[in-house]
Amino acid sequence: MNIVILSRNPNLYSTRRLIEEGELRGHKVEVIDPLKCDIIIEKEKPTIYYKDRYLDYVDAIIPRIGASVTFYGCAVVRQFEMMNVFTICTSDAIQRSRDKLRSLQRLSKAGIGMPKTVFTNYSRDVEEVIEHVGGVPVIIKLLEGTQGLGVVLAETKNAAESVLEAFNGLEARVIVQEFIKEAKGADIRALIVDGQVVGAMKRQGKEGEFRSNLHRGGSANIIKLNTEELKLAMNASRALKLPVCGVDMLQSARGPLLLEVNSTPGLEGIEAATHKNIARAIITYIERNRN
Repeated sequence: MNIVILSRNPNLYSTRRLIEEGELRGHKVEVIDPLKCDIIIEKEKPTIYYKDRYLDYVDAIIPRIGASVTFYGCAVVRQFEMMNVFTICTSDAIQRSRDKLRSLQRLSKAGIGMPKTVFTNYSRDVEEVIEHVGGVPVIIKLLEGTQGLGVVLAETKNAAESVLEAFNGLEARVIVQEFIKEAKGADIRALIVDGQVVGAMKRQGKEGEFRSNLHRGGSANIIKLNTEELKLAMNASRALKLPVCGVDMLQSARGPLLLEVNSTPGLEGIEAATHKNIARAIITYIERNRN
């Protein structure tokens, strides 16, 4: 098979591992920068031109598109879909997952537990917004934030009001979420491939840090999910139609609560923590569905 990884950086761990496992299984794997693709729209013959050639030989694609290039990256994925090329994540599913508000609405409708969340259109009644999620402390998140950026813990009412007023003044759209104290700065990342959990790790934020992102100094260890956690992860994957994704959740007194679903999860942390070959699982998923 000819497999294309849509990535702007061929040196990233996840990209290198996918190349390695694809080639070990006898496939031709190449990395293509989606921003350097020309989309040619023509009656009954959609094509993509990249550098000096048409990409009419591709059997499957693995989108590894950063949040900052979602619009054009998804346009490229969509064009491959029009060319009947298999993709592990559709353009629609990627866009759904990148829109935090839209994805939370969809997940809520599917009956998936999550922290109390409020979205408001630059409301001046900040006190009421805080009360809707049960009072302080609260988590305030930019809708466009990724990898822990644009996420603030406001521990007092004054701090929450100041942060919300500042974001409102900048016309930055935010969501306000209940703070789950019993999670103690930790969360769980479950890696889904073909709708099934293939690995899970518990990430712990460094001392004094409520965000557990590994690149912010957090640590990770393998964890065995209980029945409720497995069910939540797989249901979230189904609800957003993302057969390959990372599902982040918190352990709370009322059971697991979903934080977000990542359509392009990194492989380095979870492969190191679990010692499982996630990259190979993704390649074999393509083989099962493309052949």
